[in-house]
Amino acid sequence: MEQGRTTTADARAAATPDATTDGATTDGATPPTGARRLRVLHSLQPPDGTTRYVDQMLGGAGGDVDARVFSWRTALRGGYDVLHVHWPELLVRHPRPVRRLGRRVALRLLLTLARARRVPVVRTLHNTVPHESVSRAEARALAAVDAATTLFVLLTPATPAPGGAPSVRIPLGHYRDVFAPLPQATATSGHLVTIGLLRPYKGVEELLDAFAALPDPDLRLTVAGKPTPDLAPTIEAAAARDPRIGTDLRFVPDATFVEHVTSAELVVLPYRQMTNSGVLLAALSLDRPCLVPASPANAAVAAEVGDGWVLQYDGDVDAAVLADGLHRARTTPRADRPDLSARDWDTVGAAHVQAYRTALALVRGGRAAGDGGGA
Repeated sequence: MEQGRTTTADARAAATPDATTDGATTDGATPPTGARRLRVLHSLQPPDGTTRYVDQMLGGAGGDVDARVFSWRTALRGGYDVLHVHWPELLVRHPRPVRRLGRRVALRLLLTLARARRVPVVRTLHNTVPHESVSRAEARALAAVDAATTLFVLLTPATPAPGGAPSVRIPLGHYRDVFAPLPQATATSGHLVTIGLLRPYKGVEELLDAFAALPDPDLRLTVAGKPTPDLAPTIEAAAARDPRIGTDLRFVPDATFVEHVTSAELVVLPYRQMTNSGVLLAALSLDRPCLVPASPANAAVAAEVGDGWVLQYDGDVDAAVLADGLHRARTTPRADRPDLSARDWDTVGAAHVQAYRTALALVRGGRAAGDGGGA
């Protein structure tokens, strides 16, 4: 779920107030009449039948864009106008050391070829740093991508571009359209849900301990999503000890995701690090309040969507935080639905088209970033 869920949309030709450019000129970015479609290669794997972030980028690319998915052969061969990088650490990771080295070499070559071909590198800054620790070699590879990036896409106003580089702000699109045909459950009082790819930084262990300390026998907690191998036994052991805890430990399909989230009175996302969360946006798209750690990014989303939908807490999650979150979810006045108008895919798709044309203008003006050496 960290790689998203999708809607489709047509693109308009101009940027919007939610896609304002920071530090980058837009001269020459507006396409002339009859301009050909842009060929954009995304560093994402093909769709696999479940709704992921790649589906957003393909389905919401806009009418002026021919969006393509990544393979090393396609990337090195060329034939595209823009290289759009997401989670660059995934380009160089592999369980086998020889393959990791090969990917770092391939990345160095790719960045060199992009510069020689005057292909701009656009990078969506999903996280300011990778969630998992990185080796020195991987850190050098990521620094090379940053150095070669022509234009950064920032998902929130709380995220800065590295070194004040040219950037444009485009939020993640909402998921209301793709969820609309799917059956929804009725929210159950006292039902807490945490969902998504379950990784150590998401605070699942702390949530299980906090929930266990709540004495109310009528409370329920559902933990849903695919865990890392080290987390699965911990979650299963907690569920075995406490009959109030239910689990669904797999990558949940869309219909099941909707069922879990809409059955919740409160969605709890107790991440240790939280910048941009697709799960938060998906839960808001399903009109469920969310309990999240306080952060600049979460504060920005809370201000955007309206009171009572994004409930923040300070410090670590514990029983008192959960009890207070439930109390606020029940008592804080809020609108019938969170305001996600800025995340409509007409707007988001058009903003990406404008960003690609801005990046092309920067390269053509000789203002692309430096070499990607050191990968």
